[in-house]
Amino acid sequence: MVSKKKQITPHKFKGIDDFLDGQSPETAGTESIPIKQIALPNRQPRRYFDKKAMQELTASVQQHGILQPLLVRDIGSNRYELVAGERRYRAAKEVGLAEVPVIIKELSDSDAVEIAILENLQRQDLSPIEETEAILDLLSQKLNQPRETVISLLNQASHTDLKSADNVIRTSEWKVIESIFEVVGRFTPESFRSNRLPLLKLPDNVLSALQEGTIQYTKAREIAKIKDDDGRQNLLNEAIAHNMPLREIRARVKAVKNDKPLQSTQKEEVNQSDLFVKRLASIQSKARQSNIWEDKKRVQKIQALLSELESFISPE
Repeated sequence: MVSKKKQITPHKFKGIDDFLDGQSPETAGTESIPIKQIALPNRQPRRYFDKKAMQELTASVQQHGILQPLLVRDIGSNRYELVAGERRYRAAKEVGLAEVPVIIKELSDSDAVEIAILENLQRQDLSPIEETEAILDLLSQKLNQPRETVISLLNQASHTDLKSADNVIRTSEWKVIESIFEVVGRFTPESFRSNRLPLLKLPDNVLSALQEGTIQYTKAREIAKIKDDDGRQNLLNEAIAHNMPLREIRARVKAVKNDKPLQSTQKEEVNQSDLFVKRLASIQSKARQSNIWEDKKRVQKIQALLSELESFISPE
């Protein structure tokens, strides 16, 4: 009979449950406390809350109440700090609940931060920026090192100098990094370094759109390649408004980057042309949203103006 090797299951966090000693929330000492006694921590991984998702959760809480208790820790003077469940906490406040179900645990500052990060990472959909920062915070927490050091370790491990990279991946710090990515389960250290760290350097306008969830991070990274602020903003607006596919965005970015520098004698003429094209695009956008198409007389007048415009710009 062939003996089976004992498999060692790696430690994995699942949010609240791992800190309830294997108990379900129903049997983990749930109690109700006044919501006014709960305070938010100084720092939370989640900073942006999707309006539609929050409205749906608020409606659920209004109808059914809080189905899963919040996790809090006692901070003295009959006050509690929220550790996990900020969305439910906000929904409860929105509908005016006086009391909420909670599980009170004795937790250190370090444990409270770690739970908050993991609960968000594994239970809720953070924006790509929030997710990236949360993972960095978790690595920083476990390594007891600042973010800059964590980023440096990730970069060193991908260094073209194989000896330098090998020195990094043999360290105890790197073992911790690998274990964290096993827990998170969405990236390898290298995919995180190459695909997510660049997001932290995005221009402000692209970064804001990404945080608000109005554009995907792959599209955001592509649009960020445009250095001109106005050009980047115009493409960003168009990409969001028309849900432009990534391949089209790449083509537009490539066209911008391949433009040859203009001679000084041509610049004024081209600027006039650009303004004219932008104005036409603006008129087109407004026309799509207008209800004038129900007025036949106005439509006929527009058609006449368009014909006149075409006669002006047609080659002689």
